[in-house]
Amino acid sequence: MSRHPRNVSASRRLARLALALALAAPLAQAADGCTAPLGRGWPPATENHGSAVEQLLAAKAEPRLSLTLLPTRGTESGLLLIPGAGGDADWTLRHGVPNERVQVWSRSRGGGALELRVDQEVESEEAPIPAALAQRLIAAWKRALEQAVPSDKPAEYRDAEQVLFVVDGLRVSGARPDCGVGETLMEQATLLTEAASASANKRERRWRALGESLDELEQQLQAAPAP
Repeated sequence: MSRHPRNVSASRRLARLALALALAAPLAQAADGCTAPLGRGWPPATENHGSAVEQLLAAKAEPRLSLTLLPTRGTESGLLLIPGAGGDADWTLRHGVPNERVQVWSRSRGGGALELRVDQEVESEEAPIPAALAQRLIAAWKRALEQAVPSDKPAEYRDAEQVLFVVDGLRVSGARPDCGVGETLMEQATLLTEAASASANKRERRWRALGESLDELEQQLQAAPAP
């Protein structure tokens, strides 16, 4: 079962575009009094599904950062930052989409049950990312999630798309943030998604844009009140 990067089919390109649009699209909510719809840990009834997708996309790698999307319908997807060989070596940015939806309802004569299809291939796009930028991103995301989501606020189940952040062992899950620092994280995820498939020149522009966005995130974190 190969999970190595390969040419992305038209359906995978559409899935990548859908992910970018979902990450970037704001909802109608004012930034004033922004409360991230996220909590610590796993939402109820989500861990089996989420773990199966995370493990499938990682393919034995050990990412320091991952962002996984679990839509209510359609194929799951995710972003991963995987450390390099050491020192100043580039890290690996991976965007992965399973060939088929992982969690499906399997019907049988006796009724039906949820099935996790983990024995399948993954369409992956990978790109090198400078180690310093990757480490800065991890530090900023972890600080943002710790600041935006109180440690005593557990993740809640929602009958809607779930987003799963894992940053240096910190797990935060819930609905897609649409305001405040959470929205900035999703905008940065869009840049990462685009960079995974971009040419070298375009990728460098994404890195510059990501650095500028991290500067803005730092300003937000300094100005944001405690949750």
